[in-house]
Amino acid sequence: MLVLTALLAALLGDLAVVAQDSDYGSSPPVYPSPQTQGIGWEAAFARAEAFVANLTLEEKAQLVTGTSGPCVGNIGAIPRLGFDGLCLQDGPLAIRQATYASVFPAGLTAAASWDKSLMYLRGLYMGAEFKGKGSHIALGPVVGPLGRTAYGGRNWEGFSPDPYLTGVAVGETITGMQQGGVQACLKHYIGNEQETQRNPSLSPDNVTIESFSANIDDRTMHELYLWPFANGVKAGVSSIMCSYNRLNGSYACQNSKSQNGLLKEELGFQGYIMSDWGGTRSGLASINAGLDMTMPGMHFFFSGDSTASLFGGNITTAVNNGSLSETRVDDMILRILTPYFFLQQDEYPPIDGEEPTLNSRFPPYKYQFNLGASNVDVRDGHGQLIRDLGSAGTVLLKNVDNTLPLKAPTSIGVFGNDAGDVVDGLYSLGGAFGNSDGYEYGTLAVAGGSGTGRLSYLVSPLEAIKTRAAQDGTLVQYVLNNTLLSQPSTLAGVLPVPQVCLVFLKTWASEGADRAGLEADWNSTAVVTSVASYCNNTVVVTHSAGINVLPWADHPNVTAILAAHLPGQESGNSIVDILYGVVNPSGKLPYTIAHNESDYDFAPLLNSTALLETEDPNAWQWNFTEGLLIDYRHFDYENQSVAFEFGFGLSYTTFSMSGIAVQQQGASGAGGGGGPYSSNNNTTVIGATPPPPPSPGKVPPGGNPALWETLYTVTVTVTNTGGVAGAAVPQLYVSLPQVPDAEGHPTPVNVLRGFEKVLLQPGESQTVEFDLARRDLSYWDTNTQQWTIPEGSIGLNAGFSSRDFRQRTQVNVVSGW
Repeated sequence: MLVLTALLAALLGDLAVVAQDSDYGSSPPVYPSPQTQGIGWEAAFARAEAFVANLTLEEKAQLVTGTSGPCVGNIGAIPRLGFDGLCLQDGPLAIRQATYASVFPAGLTAAASWDKSLMYLRGLYMGAEFKGKGSHIALGPVVGPLGRTAYGGRNWEGFSPDPYLTGVAVGETITGMQQGGVQACLKHYIGNEQETQRNPSLSPDNVTIESFSANIDDRTMHELYLWPFANGVKAGVSSIMCSYNRLNGSYACQNSKSQNGLLKEELGFQGYIMSDWGGTRSGLASINAGLDMTMPGMHFFFSGDSTASLFGGNITTAVNNGSLSETRVDDMILRILTPYFFLQQDEYPPIDGEEPTLNSRFPPYKYQFNLGASNVDVRDGHGQLIRDLGSAGTVLLKNVDNTLPLKAPTSIGVFGNDAGDVVDGLYSLGGAFGNSDGYEYGTLAVAGGSGTGRLSYLVSPLEAIKTRAAQDGTLVQYVLNNTLLSQPSTLAGVLPVPQVCLVFLKTWASEGADRAGLEADWNSTAVVTSVASYCNNTVVVTHSAGINVLPWADHPNVTAILAAHLPGQESGNSIVDILYGVVNPSGKLPYTIAHNESDYDFAPLLNSTALLETEDPNAWQWNFTEGLLIDYRHFDYENQSVAFEFGFGLSYTTFSMSGIAVQQQGASGAGGGGGPYSSNNNTTVIGATPPPPPSPGKVPPGGNPALWETLYTVTVTVTNTGGVAGAAVPQLYVSLPQVPDAEGHPTPVNVLRGFEKVLLQPGESQTVEFDLARRDLSYWDTNTQQWTIPEGSIGLNAGFSSRDFRQRTQVNVVSGW
């Protein structure tokens, strides 16, 4: 009876949201939580089964419940079985708290590189550093937020609002991290698209106002927000972190549809789901809905109560009284321990001894942890990769009359509060919840919150420019105070007028708050206008935690613009390499830069005076009515002019593209002519019928294997037509026909489905291949609940951005098998 009561409560918790907003999807109940089979990890799964057989019930409860300890998150040790516990550490670009560790470029920068090999190496080196510090689990990478709204405070932690680009980036990152020895934790699952009201709050009359609810329809969920999580699961990610917000009315960490149904059943996820810190809202309901580990363990984490837990002893009580199946608890532990054994973490470096001083919130620790030497240096020469990726993720947006690269100018002016060294220390979370105080002066190498890092050093742009200028005997003058720079009279003292003026702007963002605007911070427009009115050769560089609109971009004296994103500790060296042509810029925009802030109103923040003052506990409802049309998908569908389109980026050389051809591959369910085809011919695929699903309980990581089979390979020839070596980024976009949609959402005009970065010498040509999987050519059919290739003509458009297509062809789809 207790089991039935608990299950009924969980079911009702899901069903209640169906009636709440049926127009934008629902969270139908999916029970029981599917059991892992250890698919892909069979030997490790067998070891985990043997380990679980020796556990007491109390030890089982311990292994799924966070506890106080030396790391950001901890699972206690079981010495009698030789288990030293688990150490979980932030974050997505660095082992945040650690000393003598590297701070890598942000996910946003990695996406802007469009370089799969650098994405992989970034993950590999991060994984090695986490392992060297004794951290078993790295809390990253990030694909939620995806970036639905340009104002999102944590967009920079992820990669791109395009799910395909993000999916590739996350797959490369996870593969690298786990080959480096650390478990990756993909986060935040799912719909975590703003920071405002991500957690419950109290109204003026002390009524608990629930977190915002991301109300997402079924098709949009699959084709947009779930897409990169599928890539992560396919890459073998060890764990996934559920988010704070509600999803279609049900808290994400107790949403059975998203956790049991989508992740564990449809995508075949074999690992474990952990809560965000303090994100567990219930005990039995969350466990039955698929949550496997609660972090940091105590229920009232944010109020400072370090003793109460919704898991822990409540699990032993529930098993003993029959309200929770011990089989479910065993599955939770098997999911946790299988990747532990797969990565051979039973033989692992000890936790860096410096850590206890960094996480002393809840001492003394209940469990003893394996601590080693303090201040272990794990940087291992990773600075060169950081420098290279910082350059590769810098996008050249404007370059009038070959202003760049610089050629030994006689004098340089350096302006702006982003140019110099930081003044308030190399590690601070003072701006963790949106407060930018203390961040006015100093270059922005990384933004704030749990996704930040402790810099062991930082090369500022001004420092690197001085070093480079000294080689040429160049005079360097500078003013770094934006308040003064916004007043034109300030520049009268800069004499002689510099041959080139470099303006460095920045945009702060952080966990816990969303951005108030999309222009760069600290009087940025006034600063650019002031400098450009004094200097007719002004180059602007932005270090930004997200999208910036550039109201000064067309100023005649602004001759070059570089979007340098968040480059990490080698910031100055990375930008100087670009400015002087040591590196030919090859970064491309992983988002769209519109003309005006109002152009992004298709996906505004959910925030208003009425909501902030509401007494309605469920007032924060966020209907994703734009469906699939975010970022370039929106602008293309509306045929709206933009300043700089998705995928755009200039080079110091030029490229051409020719000879598109399509080759059918031998995957099942695809038919038609075969052989190569020119841009004037078509191919036919017989595949409108969905592929058969795998057997229940036997779904491999990533979901139905047929979705990942290559149906076609598209080839183009890319040629460097300029005078210097450079890397091109040819891109392939697929144009699906409009398909029926129960919610009335349109199909995007074009969607990215392939890219490569190729280095070419002057005059050199190279053939580039794009493999198209069944998933790439399909839409999610809400009626059949299957990925389906639509009937009609599917356009294949290759080029150098989302609006610069150089080669086109198509395939025709007919019904039948």
